[in-house]
Amino acid sequence: MRTPATAGDDDPSNPSNPSNPSEPHWSVELEGAEALRLLGGVSLGRIVFTRHALPTVRPVNHVLVDGDIVIRTHGDAALTRYTRRTGSEGAVVAYEADDIDPDTHLGWSVVVTGYARLVTDPRELADYRALLRPWGTQRMDHAVRIHPDLVTGVRLTAHDPSLSA
Repeated sequence: MRTPATAGDDDPSNPSNPSNPSEPHWSVELEGAEALRLLGGVSLGRIVFTRHALPTVRPVNHVLVDGDIVIRTHGDAALTRYTRRTGSEGAVVAYEADDIDPDTHLGWSVVVTGYARLVTDPRELADYRALLRPWGTQRMDHAVRIHPDLVTGVRLTAHDPSLSA
C-alpha cells in the first residue's frame, strides 16, 4: 500500500514538482536510431496484427537483433498462422514498447511498423531460441522477425524542450 509522502520537491502531489502528472508535459519526437536503442533496452512490448479483419494486440517479449525485432511464438498462435499465410511477403504489423512511469507519466514510447516473417532457417531459429527465453508456459518452437520500415517514438518530459536550446 502506498502512503502519502510529505509535501516536498520529490512529492508528485506537490504542484511545484515538475514531474506532477497534473502539470503540463511535453512530447518530444525521437530520431529512429534513438527509438531503436530505447526499444533494445526493454524486453516487453506489444505486437499488433490483423485477425479476422480487426486489430489484435498481444503482449510479448522480444530481442533486437541487427535492427530487427525478434519474438518467439508457438505453432498454433494466431500470429504464427498469420505470418505463415503471408509467406515471404510478410505480414504488416506494428510493435510498441514503452517505459512510462505510472506516477509521473514521464518516459518514452516507441512504435515500429514493418513486415513480420516467420523464421524458417534452422540455424537462425536456434540462435533466436538461445537469445530469447519465452515467459509463457507454452512451448515456443517458432520465431517471428519484424523488419522495421517505419520507426517513430516520443519522449514524455516535464521540461519544455525549447527552453534547453
